[in-house]
Amino acid sequence: MKNSSKPSLKEKTQRARAKFLSNYYGNPIRDLKLICITGTSGKATVANFVHEILKAAGKHSSVLASDSEIKTSVLHKFFADAWKAGSNYVVVTAPADSLKNNVFYGLPVHVAALTDFLPASLDSPSPEEFAASETTLFKMSPDIVILNEDDNNFPAFSKFSGKETTLTYGTTRSASLRIDSAKLYKKGTEANFSLGSSRFSVASFLTGEPIVSYMACAAALATALKISPDVIADGLANYTPDEKNN
Repeated sequence: MKNSSKPSLKEKTQRARAKFLSNYYGNPIRDLKLICITGTSGKATVANFVHEILKAAGKHSSVLASDSEIKTSVLHKFFADAWKAGSNYVVVTAPADSLKNNVFYGLPVHVAALTDFLPASLDSPSPEEFAASETTLFKMSPDIVILNEDDNNFPAFSKFSGKETTLTYGTTRSASLRIDSAKLYKKGTEANFSLGSSRFSVASFLTGEPIVSYMACAAALATALKISPDVIADGLANYTPDEKNN
């Protein structure tokens, strides 16, 4: 019987390519803090929210946000460009296909955040299959892990934890960052969050109920980075999709 724990020839080739490209560009990731956002929806929005929060906090940040698969060559060139630009943080979306194809192999992950699992069609992977792809990221021993307690498949992902800390977000009482209330407008979204005994309000020009969860994900992540609620609110309000954030 084949030992499924051993990487296939394809996987070995993918990993070798990732290592080669990292070395080719001089391993710039060693000097950068890598923040990965994964999930089936909202990845790019959360990544851009986090990027704006980091900028509002006075941090030098670059973002690579796409809902489509990110290629290994694109990722490592992005790291090199971010390093040359003087960035300290790089915020990257991590689609399941990129994780499955070992694009992120060997990278030091500072933060791994999961938005949700929402099957797009009957052909979508099961939660177990999706979790298997995400394991590629979460088994990299990230320092910080951020999870969504409102997601129906949270039990499948709750096994993941960060070396330093694990925070959750959602409307549930047990969430580290709790969504207390929200208001949806034609031209924006407002929400009230609780973090322990403290409460704060946030707003975005983006519309739609999912935006509340995306703001909460970004706020929980920023909280783990020890960024204050006031700065978090400023960063969330600063993001507009028409802006280029790289």
